[in-house]
Amino acid sequence: MENTQAISRKKLLGVAGLGWMFDAMDVGILSFIIAALKVDWNLSSSEMGWIGSVNSIGMAVGALVFGVMADRIGRKNVFIITLLLFSVGSGLSALVTSLAMFLILRFFIGMGLGGELPVASTLVSESVPAKERGKVVVLLESFWAGGWLIAALISYFVIPHYGWQTALILTALPAFYALYLRVKLPDSPAFQATAAKKESSFSKIIKVWAKPYVKQTAMLWILWFSVVFSYYGMFLWLPSVMVMKGFDLIQSFQYVLIMTLAQLPGYFSAAFLIERVGRKFVLVTFLIGTAVSAYFFGNAESLGLLLTSGIFLSFFNLGAWGALYAYSPEHYPTEIRGTGTGLAASFGRIGGIFGPLLVGYLVAANVSIHTIFFIFAISILVGALAVLVLGEETKQRELQ
Repeated sequence: MENTQAISRKKLLGVAGLGWMFDAMDVGILSFIIAALKVDWNLSSSEMGWIGSVNSIGMAVGALVFGVMADRIGRKNVFIITLLLFSVGSGLSALVTSLAMFLILRFFIGMGLGGELPVASTLVSESVPAKERGKVVVLLESFWAGGWLIAALISYFVIPHYGWQTALILTALPAFYALYLRVKLPDSPAFQATAAKKESSFSKIIKVWAKPYVKQTAMLWILWFSVVFSYYGMFLWLPSVMVMKGFDLIQSFQYVLIMTLAQLPGYFSAAFLIERVGRKFVLVTFLIGTAVSAYFFGNAESLGLLLTSGIFLSFFNLGAWGALYAYSPEHYPTEIRGTGTGLAASFGRIGGIFGPLLVGYLVAANVSIHTIFFIFAISILVGALAVLVLGEETKQRELQ
């Protein structure tokens, strides 16, 4: 019986993880496409910033809408809908010839991306025992590194020779996988046990801010905002920042690919530590590591320091993301878990709107890269402080 359950958990991790990987592939490839579109469409820095920000606006809406829907129609159904939405949208965006149409499609793609992530982590959290829940959710997040790595490889080998449109068409392939999920993926046992309870979406939103949950909700909202603001501000601009530091487009893609490889050990180290030393320690430590790396990356003048700090930035930041997704669903009972996690992620996506925009406008105003990355380092430290002061340790806590 135990062996059968282990096989089932591995299957769930594989199925949900591949969906997560497709999500990361789309976000990752966008950072390279922004750099390519600057050349093809002669975009200004502020226009480049709007591409990332519109994507985050869609993610904010998607996290809210689909998080609430997940508590009504089930985690599995929403997972499939969101996967189809961003896959089909990515394929269609390869056909556009104007920035306006590209931005409209990025909004809908963002909705799918923003809805899929918290719902997938909730589904996995509810389907594994407490003693290994944190490790499994961080391993789920590690598929993000695989998606970014594929995006970096596609960008390096495909975009210079076949164009960014071909790269976007390749990201549409997950739509076929979503159809496969309809038959193969079970919903979480916890949701099925509470599915008969009828409660309005509005009352669930109000309950997230009720007295028993107000402290952890405030902490999660601050944490999500600071992490998403800094991540999308830094990583969507990473190839473009490399170009600003004097490297050509192909060199930029190559160096970002090297940095991306550090994401996997970041995830695996977080997965190793999270059930041994706890969520709070991993989050605070990895966030501080991210802030220090961001500071040195922004100030790097030599290629050696640039690559080293970029590698550590990827290592610590993505390890922190893994812990964040493990930590968030553990603060709410089953009937509002999707809503609570989705609301925190949605508020965080507001940070994702301002991060890329801020970089675009500051670059246009000739503000230095080291000042921009110092702002992101401070943001990350605010998130670490919120966890340290307001956060509760949820290691091996049984979900209600």
